[in-house]
Amino acid sequence: MPADRKPFRVLFVCMGNICRSPAAEIVFRQQVDAAGLNEAIHIDSAGTIGYHAGKGPDPRMADTLRRRGYVIAGRSRQVTTDDLRDFDLLLVADEENLADLHRLDRSGAHREKIRLLVDYCIEKEASHVPDPYYGGQHGFEEVADLVEDACQGLLDSLKRQIG
Repeated sequence: MPADRKPFRVLFVCMGNICRSPAAEIVFRQQVDAAGLNEAIHIDSAGTIGYHAGKGPDPRMADTLRRRGYVIAGRSRQVTTDDLRDFDLLLVADEENLADLHRLDRSGAHREKIRLLVDYCIEKEASHVPDPYYGGQHGFEEVADLVEDACQGLLDSLKRQIG
């Protein structure tokens, strides 16, 4: 990447930032690393609520990803209005998260860069990434499957976009 070019900044958002959005951050970070694009793409995640701020990913989500070969890292934080300005793309897990970010974006100036993560799915069809928090292991596997698919589609899209 040319020295004068800023990295493309992607923020993954769910409600608590302990299951879905950190899973997307972890998966996408590994995909970006494997593609040799660490300098070109900056990745983070956040939650629409700050209840879990400072905590790591949910242990069940972490175990699911670890079994798939991912390195678990990151701490929960709440999304801010600065994030709306600072990130080039904000990808949310579901319609409720989408509505929350639209409310945070009072002026509507950043609406075009707030999208559903599943919009990037290649093989899976889903209207949203379901919250696995109150369910069993199957829910965490479903989240991992959707996130892996969507992140691959996102990476393919960004490769075309950032060259």
